[in-house]
Amino acid sequence: MSGPDACFVLYCRSGYETDLSTECEYHLADKSSYGYTKYEKNSGLIALYTPTPELMPAIDDIVFARQKLRFLQSLTFVDKSDRITPVIDALHHTKKDYYGSVIVEHADNERAKSMAKFCRKFTVPLRSALRNHGILSKKHDDNKKWLHLVFDSFDQCMICESTVGDRSPHSQGINRLKFPTAAPSRSTLKLEEAIALFFDKDSEKAFFNNTKTAVDLGACPGGWTFQLVSRGMKVEAVDNGDIATSLMDTGLVHHFKTDGFVYKPLHGKVNWLVCDMIENPHRVGELIIKWIQEGWANGAIFNLKLPMKNRFATVKDILLTINKRVNPKSNMQIRAKHLYHDRDEITVLIMPK
Repeated sequence: MSGPDACFVLYCRSGYETDLSTECEYHLADKSSYGYTKYEKNSGLIALYTPTPELMPAIDDIVFARQKLRFLQSLTFVDKSDRITPVIDALHHTKKDYYGSVIVEHADNERAKSMAKFCRKFTVPLRSALRNHGILSKKHDDNKKWLHLVFDSFDQCMICESTVGDRSPHSQGINRLKFPTAAPSRSTLKLEEAIALFFDKDSEKAFFNNTKTAVDLGACPGGWTFQLVSRGMKVEAVDNGDIATSLMDTGLVHHFKTDGFVYKPLHGKVNWLVCDMIENPHRVGELIIKWIQEGWANGAIFNLKLPMKNRFATVKDILLTINKRVNPKSNMQIRAKHLYHDRDEITVLIMPK
């Protein structure tokens, strides 16, 4: 992964390398620049080369990217009994306390998973050595660049770095959430991850609390409703199927057995519309646009199911349509991400700035 141009390493879900590559190239072309990518199918990462690294979009603006790293150099370990010395030698020109953290990781693919245990064990002695050589700050520091060692095999790795405000805080870019046993389905993790990504702790408490109301379209059995109710919100759960008894017993859920595409909020308006229906993404997009335009909801978090082919083209088309129709005065923020707990879908946020 070397070349005359600046190189970025970006993680994605295994199988989505082409979509991430197409998306990054599109963003650069939109700024009258260019980039070209290299990747292996199902590797879970791409390398993107560009002569204009300053025009690379931020990770928050790349739908299919889990993590964004700046590539520095590759290392091959001849002596597997000492991998630390080559790393220190490669970084010997680094300024004192330059990095605020070190992450040893691998791409999220089947081949690399065998290195998970090694990466965890190698982190501790490497961190100690980096601090002894003045490369790493004595304490974890979010306000500095982070050092990343990305292992492709036990004898090869890439040395990369991530920058403040333009990275995922999680190893591999994955927020690994624990499934709440009281939740009626694993889909609950999608909304939990979305809220954690799109909101910091303070704004989460401000926007999701017992003074807020929501409609959950396609709610059965209540995975997304569970996240709202657990925050004290009153929810209109809309689905022809049944909602978990445990949620109904809270007294916060009103169940409507009807079609989510014809439902209107009981009192004319709610704070949030959430939706995880298995439907054509363009149809769902039109539904969300209607709710925002009609003023039935202040904001929305929803999933768009993706086709097998031309996934980025589908995403781009729908997001451009939403932006044009609900954001004529740029007073709304629209964000989208292919979350770890998503599969062949993306999660989208619309809310007032």
